[in-house]
Amino acid sequence: MCGIAGILNLNKAPVESEILKKMANSIRHRGPDGEGIYIDRYIGFAHRRLAIIDLSTNASQPMISLNNNIILTYNGEIYNFQEIKKELLSLNYQFQSKSDTEVILYAYQEWGINCIKRFNGMFAFALWDKPKQRLLLARDRYGIKPLYYTFQDNCFLFSSEHKAFLQHPVFSKQIDLEGLVEYFTFQNFFTDKTLLKNVQILPAGNYGIIDFYDPRGISASSFSSSLQITTYWDYSFEEDHLKSSEEEYIEELDRLFCQAVQRQMVCDVELGTYLSGGMDSGSITAIASKNIHDMKSFTCGFDLRSASGLELAFDEREKAEHMSYLFKTEHYEMVLKAGDMEKSFPVLAWYVEEPRVGQSYPNYYISRLASKFVKVVLTGTGGDELFGGYPWRYYRAANCQNFEEYIDKYYLFWQRLIPNKMIHEIFKPIWPDVKHVWTRDIFKGVFGNNLRPPKNVEDYINHSLYFEAKTFLHGLLVIEDKLSMANGLEARVPFLDNDLVDFAMKVPLSLKLKNFKEAIKINENELGPKAQQYFNQTNDGKILLRKTMEKYIPKSIYEDIKRGFSAPDASWFKGDSIDYVRKIVFDKNARIYDYFDYYSITGLIHEHLEGKQNRRLFLWSLLNFEWWLKIYLG
Repeated sequence: MCGIAGILNLNKAPVESEILKKMANSIRHRGPDGEGIYIDRYIGFAHRRLAIIDLSTNASQPMISLNNNIILTYNGEIYNFQEIKKELLSLNYQFQSKSDTEVILYAYQEWGINCIKRFNGMFAFALWDKPKQRLLLARDRYGIKPLYYTFQDNCFLFSSEHKAFLQHPVFSKQIDLEGLVEYFTFQNFFTDKTLLKNVQILPAGNYGIIDFYDPRGISASSFSSSLQITTYWDYSFEEDHLKSSEEEYIEELDRLFCQAVQRQMVCDVELGTYLSGGMDSGSITAIASKNIHDMKSFTCGFDLRSASGLELAFDEREKAEHMSYLFKTEHYEMVLKAGDMEKSFPVLAWYVEEPRVGQSYPNYYISRLASKFVKVVLTGTGGDELFGGYPWRYYRAANCQNFEEYIDKYYLFWQRLIPNKMIHEIFKPIWPDVKHVWTRDIFKGVFGNNLRPPKNVEDYINHSLYFEAKTFLHGLLVIEDKLSMANGLEARVPFLDNDLVDFAMKVPLSLKLKNFKEAIKINENELGPKAQQYFNQTNDGKILLRKTMEKYIPKSIYEDIKRGFSAPDASWFKGDSIDYVRKIVFDKNARIYDYFDYYSITGLIHEHLEGKQNRRLFLWSLLNFEWWLKIYLG
């Protein structure tokens, strides 16, 4: 687990080592255990190391093959690297380390770019094929590890985080106005955009190539102006045609889940788990604790003295403590208050970079706690997206006449911050520059052209599972990576084991959701008892996972309703943090009003403060964006 960065000068000017070192130092938090650079004329690689497997200097990076032809800078873990290494040893490859890094190096040398299809793990890497003069960037199936790139003049830059680009003198700091509209529609990025203009993220399940050598003799700068991106893997939620019994599905899920947890426990440092009080993290902890005596577990709770409504159930410390007792873990917990949220904004804006999916500050605090005791932590991310954890969302577009109607219905739900009818009003200061942006097209574009037309309720819900894995889950993974690595902590995701994911996508919908043919509709942000009734009626997700986990966790946990890892911000924004909100959002000189209309924004916020609408997500995003502007463009 590390941080990577690099430079390719398209005009063949020599790479300056001082610039490369500055880029690496800007992401020092990702790898406090070591650093390294490689420069060969116009190509330069940098690496910051967080030592997890093979702690010796033999595993230092950038790593160079024995024949000096292949150079690699890599971030991640390949959990099946020992199996691949055995195959490479049989092909007479020699290894100088015990690391998975060296396995990637020689897997590429043997199988070329197709080697990435063999990797079961999380990764983002850059590889320089010296004989071919080819730069290769690659990212894992699910996007667990981020990788950004930008073209600036005659320079191509890449890095684990785009703050590294700020260190290069050619980089131009500008906001991407189209990306701003995208984010403030979905509270996420569904394309490869970020908030910085010309900074893009390599899509999950893709690799990109720049061929710097042209046998036709054409100068490099005339053909190396783009990254040729190829998709090598994508989600496919299509039910298994084999008529297996429920018992057989439970047995296979049990086998694959235990295998996934055990695979991801491989490391040469101490490992712990997050223990939120829910089923997913509890199940992982149950399996992992069988292999580690007095394993450490970590929980983040919340001060609920000013909370109300659904938020009164957000603190799950009591459930986590009960599971810690059962699994005999060495348990640590912390309690967050409204003041902790307020203090987190400048830290989050710096580390998260482009904001995504909700209030992420609890992730920062829990990773900071865990990093004081361990270097690797297992997380429960992915269980909901694979096994149907959000039925109240899927049901909104379950009954449709055609795909376009489905897009309309689901798109309306996923306008999490600003609905279409208000975009013109809210973005009044920049409207001439963004009026061409059609966010419905952005939404529809997630599906591409590869999915078959939906024909029934099952197809529509499987489309929703696909959509949420591509967007919501990806956003969660980016946030998890940024905030764990901010504290020098490696976060692993057992639910995103290749074999387990391949199985989960084939599980019949009837084993994930109970009432999917009886779609119920309501605004989940609606206040009062009606909202509680809706959640009670649609709490029927993850059936197969719940039945499989009966043998590992208490009944009170696997039968409990689904809750996200969230703080009581809706209450805090109206109560303990109301002065903080007013100080920033009601200041006409705030930076956000270079882009937003003051009166439109404050009108929406008044609705929240008066209890008429729950706009906690919108408020959070405004505050975070204000800090982002100060830090990245200030």
